[in-house]
Amino acid sequence: MSSPQTRFISRIPLERVAVLVGTGGSVKKEIEERLGVSLKIDSKEGIVEITPKPEDAKNWDPVNLFKARDIVEAIGFGFSPDRAMTLAQDDMTLAVIDLTNYTGKDKEDITRIKARIIGSGGKTRRIIEETAHVYVSIGQDTVAIIGHIRDVEAAREAVEMLINGAPHSSVYKFLDGYAQKRKFTRFY
Repeated sequence: MSSPQTRFISRIPLERVAVLVGTGGSVKKEIEERLGVSLKIDSKEGIVEITPKPEDAKNWDPVNLFKARDIVEAIGFGFSPDRAMTLAQDDMTLAVIDLTNYTGKDKEDITRIKARIIGSGGKTRRIIEETAHVYVSIGQDTVAIIGHIRDVEAAREAVEMLINGAPHSSVYKFLDGYAQKRKFTRFY
């Protein structure tokens, strides 16, 4: 049986390449072994080529290519390898909000919006993470979220409320309502 000819190419910031590789190649190796993929990392350009391992072609699941891509990109967006590896689970997803879609390239607007999302002493970000059961990473001009699909949708909505100028109290109330709904519907 021939190996699948599918591949993904991702670009991550150069300062995140060492995190993706890990000490002695440990993170790269864990991704490769867990998902049956091969990562070819260009450390000078930050380009990562993700392909199926030929020896795993017979039992290989094409979904693993998507999972590996999401893990690589999550590390690029600033998540720790441990948090990024949760994306190997079937019910986890990565969502990225590009702040420039709301502000353009205006650095002051992006900085202001990021400050609203982070909150005083990280309070707002922490409330989003704890209430929606997600991980949030705030980058230069992005907000990345990892979690179960419904949780990510709720966190995304909370972030978009903040971006659009909603008072923090309204966002906290929305998140509290979501947490109550989540608790009683038990969809997890």
